[in-house]
Amino acid sequence: MRIGLMLRAFEEQGGVGVYTRNIARHLVEAAPEHEFFLYFGRPEDLGTFSNASNATERYVPLGNKAIWDQLKMPLCFRRDRLDVLFHPKFTVPLLCARRSAMVLHGAGWFIPETKKYWSLATRLYARVMMPLYCRLAGAVLSVSEITRQEFHRRLGVAESKITTVYFAPGVEFSKPAKPEEAAQIRQRFRLNDRYILTLTGGDRAERKNFDTILQAFQKVHGRTPCQLVVAGRGCEDFRERFGIPDTGYGADIVFTGWVEQSDLPALFRSAAVFLYPSNMEAFPIPITESLACGTPIVTSNAFGLQELAGDAALLVDPSDPDGIAAAVQRILDDENLSADLRTRARLRSEHFSWDRCTTETLRLLEEIGSK
Repeated sequence: MRIGLMLRAFEEQGGVGVYTRNIARHLVEAAPEHEFFLYFGRPEDLGTFSNASNATERYVPLGNKAIWDQLKMPLCFRRDRLDVLFHPKFTVPLLCARRSAMVLHGAGWFIPETKKYWSLATRLYARVMMPLYCRLAGAVLSVSEITRQEFHRRLGVAESKITTVYFAPGVEFSKPAKPEEAAQIRQRFRLNDRYILTLTGGDRAERKNFDTILQAFQKVHGRTPCQLVVAGRGCEDFRERFGIPDTGYGADIVFTGWVEQSDLPALFRSAAVFLYPSNMEAFPIPITESLACGTPIVTSNAFGLQELAGDAALLVDPSDPDGIAAAVQRILDDENLSADLRTRARLRSEHFSWDRCTTETLRLLEEIGSK
């Protein structure tokens, strides 16, 4: 079978990029009997799969994303005589939609409590085009059950049309820990023996609930000496943006900026708590990364956060800084609870497997391609 992969998100940062890079690699490795055509939007990505005998790489200049999806990809579909085309994001080329599959990474555009995080233009586009994509696509995958349910509830998409397929964190998070890596990460960012880790970004502070995290940390810091480590691109200006002092609790807040995927496992494993009370997530990949590293988690009791964390985390109301602080404090004060959560995290992480994700995805692509 000739399978095309739309990889314009190959270099994106965040969950979609992690998913795109991993699912492409796992599909190519898992199905040597199929021929894969990999369509990149950047020339520098060519050569990524040069060692795979069943992979042909193509550079398709990106430019406008709609033109890339709706005009350039159908041309590639015809030129390379594809049986099926897979997009790891949430569009399909309408001219070959029946032989295409896409992935839904969330439904926040339609949820009243969270739609404020997207522009009006983006929400209108999603409201108009998502039902069309879902109706015409050969298959639709969802990264979480909550996303599948919301598309059914808000847009009337038949539940049977969408298949929930969990993905997993990068393979580096499940590798055995090396003591020297922890020492290096502590030295690099000047970290103490006890710190709370959170991930955010300069443009995502509201959705990631940073202001409430800050309030909760002040309460915890007043009782227990510890650091708050804030990692993510663009967070370096949070000290000025949120009026954080250089003394007191503010002196124990560390802004790392962007941390490469290769360094994140050590940062997770050394943390006393991973604090992630986000206001909205469909498939919060940092939760799966923390689970794989066996880090105690405090996260929100809503949306995909609760779905993914299950019983391996302390769940909190994301609007309640007192409740968040109390949950973090419980973990810091109770070594038995911390150890129990670490065990639960590793067990829960087994639900998120690239082998399982690849098998289920490949099955759907083969079904479409054989029609």
